[in-house]
Amino acid sequence: MELTPVKFITDSSSPLSISNMVWTPAAPLIANVTAAPVEDPAEIRDLLVRQITGMVRWRESVLVMKENGVDTLVELGVGRVLTGLARRIDRELSAMTVSDPDGVEAFLKN
Repeated sequence: MELTPVKFITDSSSPLSISNMVWTPAAPLIANVTAAPVEDPAEIRDLLVRQITGMVRWRESVLVMKENGVDTLVELGVGRVLTGLARRIDRELSAMTVSDPDGVEAFLKN
């Protein structure tokens, strides 16, 4: 059986399946495909799949986050693409990259 990227994350037998990995967040997430808040785990899983296969609305997502009181964006992982894009979208937002466990720990202490 051929596993496409979508099937790889949605097939419960896949090691990276999201079928049981998403739980109710402590605060609403802004879905990149809708630029709208979401809290329901099933909806979050569906939107993650749509994010892989469809177009995202990063600019609108950043603006919705700011409208909802977010003043600092943290990009997790290697690279700074989203941090750079966020700064171009709104220079008033603070944006940073955290790329390793030590960085996460340092960020959480501040």
